[in-house]
Parts: sequence; C-alpha cells; structure tokens
Amino acid sequence: MQFEKKRAETEQKIPTSSMPDIIFMLLLFFMVATTLKEYDVLVDYQLPEAESIEKIENKRLVTYIWVGKDGKIQLDDNIVTLDEIGRIMYDKRVAIPNVIVSLRVDKDSDMGVLLDIQQEIRKVDARRINYSTYLKI
Repeated sequence: MQFEKKRAETEQKIPTSSMPDIIFMLLLFFMVATTLKEYDVLVDYQLPEAESIEKIENKRLVTYIWVGKDGKIQLDDNIVTLDEIGRIMYDKRVAIPNVIVSLRVDKDSDMGVLLDIQQEIRKVDARRINYSTYLKI
C-alpha cells in the first residue's frame, strides 16, 4: 500500500504591500546621503591648456583655490587674502587629512602669487596639489 502525499494547491505570492514604504525610505536615504558641491566663482579667470590631463577620482577630498586675472584669490566660496590661506588650509587639513588642493589659476596671472600660495599650502603640510587646465585639442 502506497500513500500519496497531498500537496497544497495554493500559490504563494510575494507580499508587495510594504514596497512603497521601502522605496520611499531608500529615496530619502540617498537624498540625505548625497552631497553636491557647487561654488559661485567670484573671480575672473581663464584656465591654461595642457596636452594631457588626469581626472581626480574622489572629488569629496578636493578644495578649490581660484586666482583671477586681477590677483584676487578665492578659496571655496570666499575671497581671501594670501595671509588667510595658511590658517584656512590648516583647518581643512585637520578635518580631512588627505585633502587635495585644486589650483585654478588664470593663465595670465602673476607667477609670484601662485608661488606664494604654494608656500602657504606647504607650510601647513597640504602637499597634494592639483593644477586645473583645459585639454588642448
């Protein structure tokens, strides 16, 4: 005598009633976790051209210094003097030890200003420096 096993004839479905809640939580998480950095450039500058360039991988580590045609210096969103760069960069280097300084210097600006900025950055041991350029076509 053989016994046959009875199988349930109901189909099991995946419950989808909480899916909108999960999607909303994921959307909210990514909105909160994403940071967008945009700066209002207050100086007038034109970048020089280079024959080869390399992109920065992690832009969260970058702080920008713009040097305009007239010698104005902008660090992130503020116009600063040469004397303030060292203190501000020291605070940034303490907060982010491997900070990358991206120099966006006008192609016709005075080289002495650029050298002074480099010296101030080196004094606070922020040695990862990037020089921004356009790709020469």
